[in-house]
Amino acid sequence: MDNLSKVLLIKILATVLIWCIPLLFFPESVFIWIGFPSSIISTTLLFYRLLAWAYIALCVGYTFALIESIKGKRLISTIWTGIVSNGGACIILLIYGCIGTWANWGLLAQIILWGSIVVTGLITLGLYSFGIRGYNS
Repeated sequence: MDNLSKVLLIKILATVLIWCIPLLFFPESVFIWIGFPSSIISTTLLFYRLLAWAYIALCVGYTFALIESIKGKRLISTIWTGIVSNGGACIILLIYGCIGTWANWGLLAQIILWGSIVVTGLITLGLYSFGIRGYNS
């Protein structure tokens, strides 16, 4: 498995495990226990579930890119989609984190959000390095 395949696999697993499953299936009480404010969870849970389904759709595309990558090919359009998606998420999360949006939230919620900045940033760099530039060392 080359480096692009590894990045795509990490992207798919992280998205499904950290974002899709919780956003689709966890009840409000779990989000509140994690440390997300109840005011944003209870009023927007429907939209979080819709967002999770959109993430699943992206993962379908990433899965096709992973299959092609394992065959030694690159789906450039999917790689660019991943760069825009993850890079944009990284920037938005970083801005909101730096202005203190979740500074008073629970520790676990803060760890998830700051960790998401790191993961989306690394995925963006990996997709660019191994997908666009094509380094597969």
